[in-house]
Amino acid sequence: MDSAEHIDPTNDWPQGTQTLGRGLSIVQAIGDGAETLSELAAIIGCTRSTTQRLTAALLQQNWLRLDRAGHYALGPKLARLATQAQSGTPLASLSRTALQSLGERTRDTVHLGIRADDAVMYLDKIESRRGLETRSRVGQRMPLATTGIGRALLLDDDETEWASIYQRTIGTDARFAKWQQRMRDYRRRGCVFDLEDNEIGIRCVAAPLRDGGNTIVGAISVASATPYLGLTRMEALAPLVIATARDISEMLGWREKADATK
Repeated sequence: MDSAEHIDPTNDWPQGTQTLGRGLSIVQAIGDGAETLSELAAIIGCTRSTTQRLTAALLQQNWLRLDRAGHYALGPKLARLATQAQSGTPLASLSRTALQSLGERTRDTVHLGIRADDAVMYLDKIESRRGLETRSRVGQRMPLATTGIGRALLLDDDETEWASIYQRTIGTDARFAKWQQRMRDYRRRGCVFDLEDNEIGIRCVAAPLRDGGNTIVGAISVASATPYLGLTRMEALAPLVIATARDISEMLGWREKADATK
């Protein structure tokens, strides 16, 4: 951010609510483009140590996130609230036509989900045209770390958060190193393969949905029984799932940068 207006977080807040004011001012500053701790401290008029304590609390509760370059961004909780606030275009209804088209083209089950703490919550489901039933249902919550759609929601999280979520939902497990390497590979390619990790006999290809701030606000997946979703077909489906996710993301205000390194 080139310049930023100084925010006085205590000016209009009642006595005893100044900490809340500072926290919300940090969120506002990041929404306006601030990325670093120094920028935030200067904008809200607090010391670096105070600003660091506030951002640490917001990070812990997923109101903010910290990327691999050490830059702050709005977190998944705020992304979910922003999506819910779009009363005229809620995510499920906005995505419905694209999900139906994806289901028609693949003949497989299609899911739409959002992050709910350490779980993915399914918002929509297009039933398979193959007569197959998966145990997922709208409103159901499943672990982020074991589902394809859940891991697609985690692609922007740093590896410390990956380890924390893995430990909370799966526990201390020698398989974490392999899981972590797979997540690195999925982040590079922009989609996730579920290789019967969550349910024996069921595989899926998943990709994240992004809003105008390039924040992951949801994810979609194509799921089917393993005989219908071998590795060769999964590789073939990946570009279609990614393209559908991008189409939905564009409806949410996302635009692909000309230079992805910026």
